[in-house]
Amino acid sequence: MEAKTAEASKTIMTDLVLPSETNPLNNLFGGELLARMDRAASIAARRHSRRIVVTASVNHVEFNRAVPLGSVVTVEAKVSRAFKTSMEVYIDVWVEDRESGMRTKANEAIYTFVAVDETGTPIAIPEIVPESPLEIERYEGALRRKQLSLVLAGKMKAKDATELKALFA
Repeated sequence: MEAKTAEASKTIMTDLVLPSETNPLNNLFGGELLARMDRAASIAARRHSRRIVVTASVNHVEFNRAVPLGSVVTVEAKVSRAFKTSMEVYIDVWVEDRESGMRTKANEAIYTFVAVDETGTPIAIPEIVPESPLEIERYEGALRRKQLSLVLAGKMKAKDATELKALFA
């Protein structure tokens, strides 16, 4: 199976924040943003694996900035690392200023997807080849994040988390 670049999975979704998607403060509902991120991330994961993908976990979400009614929101998703059947997808959310057109990073998240066949059985996927400095940084951090999640879930013993131990050596 031939490795693919992270860039090949890049997915960009741009949309407007409508009144029905906002809370009483006229900001985008967090759940609505999570759904948008999930859709973009699933497309990125499918582009990488060329398989059916299912969301395995939402590993990290940062709601750093409110997204007001009427904002133009861009969700960018890219596979940051592929493991045997799972892949980490890093998502950046940008808000465009109405007057200047300047984009500001508002939120970010990390989702994990698993590629499956038509029966729902996990299936092998290609590796990722990171190219840019940011892709390399996210790629290198992905194994630490995976090991931390496995340790916290009780699926890996802390003594076996080699990447985490290396942080403290």
